[in-house]
Amino acid sequence: MKTSFPAGLHWWPTLNLPTMKYGWVLVGALLLGACASGPRPPDWQIEAKDAMERSVAAYLEGDSRVENAELARARSQLSRTGRADWLATAELLHCASRVASLVFEPCAGFAPLREDAQESQRAYADYLSGQISPARIALLPEAQRAAAAGDANALAGIADPLAQLVAAGALLQSGKASPATIAQAIDAASAQGWRRPLLAWLGVQLQRAEQAGDAQQAVRLHRRLDLVQSNGAPLKPTPSSP
Repeated sequence: MKTSFPAGLHWWPTLNLPTMKYGWVLVGALLLGACASGPRPPDWQIEAKDAMERSVAAYLEGDSRVENAELARARSQLSRTGRADWLATAELLHCASRVASLVFEPCAGFAPLREDAQESQRAYADYLSGQISPARIALLPEAQRAAAAGDANALAGIADPLAQLVAAGALLQSGKASPATIAQAIDAASAQGWRRPLLAWLGVQLQRAEQAGDAQQAVRLHRRLDLVQSNGAPLKPTPSSP
């Protein structure tokens, strides 16, 4: 499944990249020459965009080999420009896909670029790490501001699936994800066929069902997890719900 950059970052349009399939929450209206009659962008721009699309799609689908190869290709193209802020956008996109999949870890690729990044990029990095201060929330993409403020209903105003997952991940990281948030994240990942975040969010729902003593729900969730992990292989019979 083809994946695209998220919407919302203010610096990527200077790269003159194309708008991709999804809006997302991170990169904002990506335009391939603001109009069709404009000059063709340099090859490195197109190659960097396409490589990041493939890298993030592969990560969400659970293919680490392709993800890493395409990420290296995108980094190579962007580093040729000598623009730390442009490379930083790709690194933040890379890290946003982790938050969407509930992998909460330092954004290592962004750290050495932080000093030369734009202020809005630094704010986004802080948001992904769960360290955004209230005074800096206004610097974030609009779709992420409610989640950054801890609004458990933040996903209701977000149409894009990856944007929903990033916001949901931020809410879970801050301890403010409601059962409805988890259910919406599962639906978003499932609808896109994004295996990695789907497994992560189903795992969260399973943990909460077990903690609540809901045995029937736990059994159903185990069956669904088995289905996702089967990769199409025949499933073995499992016990029915009690």
